[in-house]
Amino acid sequence: MYRQNRAQKHNWLVVMFTTVMLAATVFLAGCREEPSEQTNPQNKQEKPATNVENPTAGMSLKDVIRYRRYWDIAFTSWYGQVAPDFTLTDIAGKQHRLSDYRGKNVMLIFWATWCGPCIREIPDLVELRKTIGEDKLTMLAISYVSTVPPNTTEIVKGFVKRQNINYTVLSVDRSDVSRPYNQVNSIPCSFFIDPEGKIKLATLGILSLDTIKAILQAK
Repeated sequence: MYRQNRAQKHNWLVVMFTTVMLAATVFLAGCREEPSEQTNPQNKQEKPATNVENPTAGMSLKDVIRYRRYWDIAFTSWYGQVAPDFTLTDIAGKQHRLSDYRGKNVMLIFWATWCGPCIREIPDLVELRKTIGEDKLTMLAISYVSTVPPNTTEIVKGFVKRQNINYTVLSVDRSDVSRPYNQVNSIPCSFFIDPEGKIKLATLGILSLDTIKAILQAK
């Protein structure tokens, strides 16, 4: 009986440890989109070089990437290429053509209302919109719509209102955009596009306000 109880206790501890580790992985790495599609095969995890948590202004883009902790790089083969254009309508009915924003930075944020890490990132994105004007930075948060919960357009609209989101939100069909955007299958995922319209960086995972600012300023 004693040995049986010890075995049961050991099995319970293993299950609990596995559950915690899986939860931590999802929380830090992000959520899986459905239906699942393959992302760029070059998107591989790399261990951070240091324990720097918040990069500072003035760092090079190479160092911002090198010192990352809670996010990873993605779609690396697209870096330096002109971002494929699109024309999408936001939840307020306004059209947005990506190429119309040449001359300033653009941040595309792929997210969903049911994604915990995406929700945790929202306060920093709200603060970012407050601190950097629309004349310098365009923020387009793209959520792939579904015909049923949990991510219908009406649900997205209600969520945006409750969360007091102050940046542009779009609820669109995945087929409305081309590669690489329609290959996003883990969220939150962000694309940083420079004033020349070229993809500067793509990221997976939660980005802090300091990290976003460092990426935007980095050369």
